[in-house]
Amino acid sequence: MNDEALSRILKAVGDTTRRQILTRLVQEGAMRVTALAAYFDMSLNAVSKHIKVLEEAGLVTRQTIGREHFISAALEPLRLTETWFGQLKSIWDLRLMALEDVLVSKEKPNE
Repeated sequence: MNDEALSRILKAVGDTTRRQILTRLVQEGAMRVTALAAYFDMSLNAVSKHIKVLEEAGLVTRQTIGREHFISAALEPLRLTETWFGQLKSIWDLRLMALEDVLVSKEKPNE
């Protein structure tokens, strides 16, 4: 697993505004930066900085047509988080099964 990429993704989605930007892009499709910024109570520059973090994590792509910049969601990198959370879940499942085995064995009368 690429730990640096996972860290960039988790950092990017760790911010509420960036999660809202990503959600909006998934719901509505590609948008101009200015149209996307209209949904937020902050400057265009601030929204652009959030988009840059999402770009660095690979969660959005930018297409420039003339002077317009269109931003699209790119959710493929989220597979890294799915894999990581899946590994955590597997570890916890094993630990819970081991705990259950201990509890069940203590409930049985000594033979």
